[in-house]
Amino acid sequence: MSVTATTRLLSRARSLLPGRADYAQVGRTWRGDLLAGLTVGIVALPLALGFGVSSGLSAEAGLITAIVAGLVAAVFGGSHVQVSGPTGAMVVVLVPIVAAHGAGAVVTVTLMAGVIIVVAGALRIGRAVSFIPWPVIEGFTLGIAVIIFAQQIPALVSPHVAAASEHSSNAIVAAIQSFARLDAGYAFWALGAVAVVAASMLGAPLLHRAIPGSLVGIVVVTILGLVVGAPLARIGALPSTLPAPLLPDLDPALVGALVAPAATVAALAAIESLLSARVASTLADTGDVDPDRELVGQGLASIASSLFGGMPATGAIARTAVNVRSGGRSRLAAIVHAVVLLLVVLVIAAPIGQIPLAALSGVLMVTAVRMVHPGTVRAVMRSTRADALAFVVTAVVTVSFDLIVAVIIGVVLAGVVALRSMSRASTVRRDEILGTPQPGDERIAILRLGGPLFFAAADRVAAEIDGVRDVSVVILRMSRLELVDATGARALGDIVQTLERRGVTVLIKGVQPRHEGLFRTVGVLGSLRHHNHLFIDLPSAIAHARRHVRRESASA
Repeated sequence: MSVTATTRLLSRARSLLPGRADYAQVGRTWRGDLLAGLTVGIVALPLALGFGVSSGLSAEAGLITAIVAGLVAAVFGGSHVQVSGPTGAMVVVLVPIVAAHGAGAVVTVTLMAGVIIVVAGALRIGRAVSFIPWPVIEGFTLGIAVIIFAQQIPALVSPHVAAASEHSSNAIVAAIQSFARLDAGYAFWALGAVAVVAASMLGAPLLHRAIPGSLVGIVVVTILGLVVGAPLARIGALPSTLPAPLLPDLDPALVGALVAPAATVAALAAIESLLSARVASTLADTGDVDPDRELVGQGLASIASSLFGGMPATGAIARTAVNVRSGGRSRLAAIVHAVVLLLVVLVIAAPIGQIPLAALSGVLMVTAVRMVHPGTVRAVMRSTRADALAFVVTAVVTVSFDLIVAVIIGVVLAGVVALRSMSRASTVRRDEILGTPQPGDERIAILRLGGPLFFAAADRVAAEIDGVRDVSVVILRMSRLELVDATGARALGDIVQTLERRGVTVLIKGVQPRHEGLFRTVGVLGSLRHHNHLFIDLPSAIAHARRHVRRESASA
């Protein structure tokens, strides 16, 4: 490896690691960062507990993930304000993994996914998220919200929730199935707890924006439940310290079975984290986002989480938005958020164990509802038919089948529609010869090619050119061609050869410099009868065509 290549590689590696520049603004932003970190820590506590339980693991797993992964991602990630931890989207993916392989497999999946994400960042594919269209993102979000809401229903209808294997892996079907075990008395208490939490979350901001409604609701439900003796299932005992780090089970057979789930988790973590970081950068002037470093940071966060028995982590847009709006402007805020949650574990683990699970379900239900913005849904549905279709299909597939499959289908559908629209922009128009008409001009066809000439439009453009009959000379005007790919250039070369074999002389005018190399490589220019048949200006091409027609008429 050359010295230059080695230097470039080392420079690239350094750009993916923390540096002093990450904290250059802390001297003037630390007050706002501390307040924002405290606020986000309070907001994140019920979400971490709820997502841990809802995933089929435990509240402890969710809390560990928020602490460990939140700290590592804050230090190593590519965004200055991103807050990471367990999220609703990840819960949706983890539930079927727990059902199929058991809760213990999640730690192994987390480690494997973390490694995949780090490799993806090192390979510099972080900018790939920019290829996901907005309607697909919104459809994906709507589908996740529906699933999160539905996942809470079984725990509300009975204290004896059936094992995951007894229910469908589909959240909607499982919610319906759970009503077969309805315990009306328990459901009354559980729905009452949900109502109190929902009222707190909706009403607290009306009093003051800084009041953490979810935490208030949980405290109220917990105290009332203890006072009146409500028969509600509770979180249970939590450890008062973090567990010692331990390498997950790497049995070859288990690892082989978890490759596909790990790839799914990695894809989701990468997509959600990059989208969250991109949205955060639009909320305030918080500095640039390095998408590749963000992937490396999120991958390391999941690896660290797995060592402590946690679950996969991603950037969390709701907590990140709270961070920015609370004044967070540097990584210190997300670090403080993790420290706040750690203090919770060390100081008040016992009271947290008394929180009813129904209260956490209420937090997640309200969170799911808030994920869907009616104005955004209306805007997508009123935009174009293609975008509305991509939105609906992505949402339906997310709810019915799989999140990653939904994104892939949505992107493919949007891509097909975009290609169709681009192909329609490819035009072939016949121009008149300006100026004084001359004998034989009717034997000359001037065809202006416009728009993109690529694989989706190549055959149609070639067919339109081939459809020109009863002429001796065809002048192809190329100056308004935009995108040209190898397929389009090849089709153009083929049609030139076809016309020449038919006895029609082809002249080409106005090849742009950016297209000339491709035209020579693919053979478009080589298909011309003579190298003098390539022109810079139209008058010269017309004059040459007229001379050719005159010679042809004279020889006849």
